[in-house]
Amino acid sequence: MSVAKTSEITASSSKGFEEAVRKGIRKMGETVDNIEGAWVKEQKVVVKDGEVAEFRVTMKVTFIVK
Repeated sequence: MSVAKTSEITASSSKGFEEAVRKGIRKMGETVDNIEGAWVKEQKVVVKDGEVAEFRVTMKVTFIVK
């Protein structure tokens, strides 16, 4: 039997939502092993001078606890 834990994180990118997700998972993987998946809870953008400057995602990342 395995036990899973979920942590909520926010990540950002100047390139797009997909890159923000990838950066968030990559960064969390530096300190947490056995990441199984993620659920994108929220997407938003930061606007500067009338242009999208940053893409942000808030997601719940699930990993197996050993």
